Amino acid sequence: MGFLKEFKEFAVRGNVVDMAVGVVMGGAFGAIVTSLVNDIIMPPLGKLISNVNFSELKCVLSEAVVENGEVVKPEAAIMWGQFIQTIVSFLIIALAIFTVIKGINSLKKKKEAAPAAPSEEIVLLREIRDALKK
Repeated sequence: MGFLKEFKEFAVRGNVVDMAVGVVMGGAFGAIVTSLVNDIIMPPLGKLISNVNFSELKCVLSEAVVENGEVVKPEAAIMWGQFIQTIVSFLIIALAIFTVIKGINSLKKKKEAAPAAPSEEIVLLREIRDALKK
């Protein structure tokens, strides 16, 4: 019974739940970036490069074998166009994460740069000093 209790404490600990939320959000963000690259960025880029669809660019190593309308042996190809799309997706995700982290770090620096409020003892000593001056 101790093992289950320990596991329950681990699983409901705040940082584990936060990590799970981050993984789910990261997956959703990845899907958005994939759609952005495949549906928004790459088509105009392909249009600029004489109507090229990057996802179809490949180097065929061996053609597919088709008999009686059925694929007996599938095509073997290096899908370098898809690889380019994946690199563009990675660069967009890396840029987005960089900007988020940079924003968080700048907020932290602002908090650190703000002068800390004086302690109660300092405030009390200043009041005593000001009273003695009078």
